[in-house]
Amino acid sequence: MFKLMFHEPRIPPNTGNAIRMVAGTGCELHLVGPLGFDLSEPKLKRAGLDYHDLASVTVHENLEAAWAAVEPARVFAFTAHATVSYADIAYQPGDVLLFGPEPTGLSAEVLADPHVTERLRIPMLPGRRSLNLSNAAALVTYEAWRQHGFSGAAL
Repeated sequence: MFKLMFHEPRIPPNTGNAIRMVAGTGCELHLVGPLGFDLSEPKLKRAGLDYHDLASVTVHENLEAAWAAVEPARVFAFTAHATVSYADIAYQPGDVLLFGPEPTGLSAEVLADPHVTERLRIPMLPGRRSLNLSNAAALVTYEAWRQHGFSGAAL
C-alpha cells in the first residue's frame, strides 16, 4: 500500500526492525544505497527475525535507480527541519515515505530533489534531535495505514 524508503541506512537493527514492520503492514521497503552494512549481517537478521520472507524489500543502487523503479506520484521526505507535521497529511496508497540515514538525516540535496512532494516532521519536545529511524518509520507508516482503515489487517 505504501512505500517506505530508507536512503543510505547505516544501522542494521533499524533496517531489520523495518523489515519486520513492513511484513506486518503489507508495505514495501526500498533501501537506497550505498548501505552502511551487508544485508546478511547477523544484527539485521536478528532484528527482522523470521519476517524476511514475508516482507517486500528492494535494494536500489542509488536514488536515481530508486525513482526509476518506484515511479512515485508523491514523496514525503521526513526531516526535523520541516514545519508541516506528518499528522496533517492525507496519505494515499503508493505514497513514498522517505527517511534519511542515521545519524544525519536526509541531505539538503535529497530534500531538494524534484521528486519530493513535501517535507514533513514528527513533533518532539524542544532540544531533541530525532527519533530512532525504525520508530519514526513505524509511527508514520501506521498513521498512513490507519487513515485507510488498516486495509487488509485482521482487526
